[in-house]
Amino acid sequence: MSDILKLTAADLSEKLRSGELSSVEATQAHLDRIAAVDGDVHAFLHVSDHAVEVAADIDRRRAAGEELGDLAGVPLAIKDVLVTTDMPSTSGSKILEGYMSPYDATVVARSRAAGLVPLGKTNMDEFAMGSSTEHSAYGPTHNPWDLDRIPGGSGGGSAAAVAAFEAPLALGSDTGGSIRQPAHVTGTVGMKPTYGGVSRYGAIALASSLDQVGPVSRTVLDSALLHDVIGGHDPHDATSLTDEWPSFAAAAREGATGDVLKGLKVGVIRELDDSGFQAGVSESFRASLAAMEAAGAEIVEVSAPHFEYGVAAYYLILPAEASSNLAKFDSVRFGMRVNVPGGTVEDVMAATRDAGFGDEVKRRVILGTYALSAGYYDAYYGSAQKVRTLIQRDFDEAFAQVDVIATPSAPTTAFRLGEKLDDPIQMYLNDVTTIPVNLAGVPGISIPSGLAAEDGLPVGIQFVAPAREDARLYRVGAALEALLVDSWGGPLLDRAPILGGAR
Repeated sequence: MSDILKLTAADLSEKLRSGELSSVEATQAHLDRIAAVDGDVHAFLHVSDHAVEVAADIDRRRAAGEELGDLAGVPLAIKDVLVTTDMPSTSGSKILEGYMSPYDATVVARSRAAGLVPLGKTNMDEFAMGSSTEHSAYGPTHNPWDLDRIPGGSGGGSAAAVAAFEAPLALGSDTGGSIRQPAHVTGTVGMKPTYGGVSRYGAIALASSLDQVGPVSRTVLDSALLHDVIGGHDPHDATSLTDEWPSFAAAAREGATGDVLKGLKVGVIRELDDSGFQAGVSESFRASLAAMEAAGAEIVEVSAPHFEYGVAAYYLILPAEASSNLAKFDSVRFGMRVNVPGGTVEDVMAATRDAGFGDEVKRRVILGTYALSAGYYDAYYGSAQKVRTLIQRDFDEAFAQVDVIATPSAPTTAFRLGEKLDDPIQMYLNDVTTIPVNLAGVPGISIPSGLAAEDGLPVGIQFVAPAREDARLYRVGAALEALLVDSWGGPLLDRAPILGGAR
């Protein structure tokens, strides 16, 4: 494997600026890697025909002395939930097969303007509904650590692309853990920003009050660099915050080199006991806490009594919003159309949705429509929103005592493909630690914390901070990352089987 591929985005950026490497060389190396391994991994649904051309333009502009962004010339993978003008945007669904958008999502437009080179669109659970990427209409993605296992979901394609060294950076979206849970099972870094901190304009909506776009990478600094590019106010997005954000890259660099753990109060939730977690996940979590404590952090037990209702509330709020957002896929305005000779518009609509939507989408749309129906709104959707408020209060009370909250990023390591496909409840419970973060609108990050003793597969630790304190997560995440990588003797992904490493 080319040495270029193992460079972090930050290191690759330095070599591009110094002239040691060209963007064409970096881009071609990643395209070659995709050609070599993606037949097994299936991280990409579409690979760009224009990537080398875009890279060559960046090289020409740099040679001409143009001032370029920090990540100019660095390749980027894009989750297929984000619309693009030059590649199909399907959201992993057959109903949008071949759809070409007339505009770019804001995060895509900002990435292009910053000089990043789009490599292609990554696989995902259909309309971001799932925790394993098995619900894609185009087939599952495989975990680079073990091709018989899931890469997480819904953004398994983005996480797998980064873990397999097919891309140094990727864009994802997180509605209930769809960036952080894939990061957990692939040994990558996944950041879910504060709600409204990154524009959702051009992200095909699942649940509008929960969806958030964010970065996927191999290091905390790389995620911070990409977050700096895509974040900030967007007038196209009515939920976009108008805040002036600090440099997240500066925060990550401070965390990696400073003494930010000394005196830091880290909250551990009393109600999240070991009984629901794989032993190796719990052991890795406790080891990470011990490392932080040895570096001067204080571990504080906090209570979040309403977290146990988070999954139930989420699976009423999300389907309700999804049933509304997916109503536009009606065979008239968007996507495919199944003709029914002599049929009415309703007949065509029903036939199109039957053929175009997968089972998980149908399940959630039916559930959401029922929850919003007359006579049931207050009992289901209204009650779920009340639980959401209680979870937000749990966070407020916890953050009055601690600086960050730490949890395992998911209950288990990557499970086998097909293992939970016929048991939706078990699939839903995989997001038990990530869902409350979306319900509250606060930021969360998952960073690799080691390998589980039972199976040698990656495990992640999640940190959560108050709303708008995304920079705090980058400082803390980078500080722990530096401790752990030093204790491992190198990056965790160097031990991935796809690189020939021994687990």
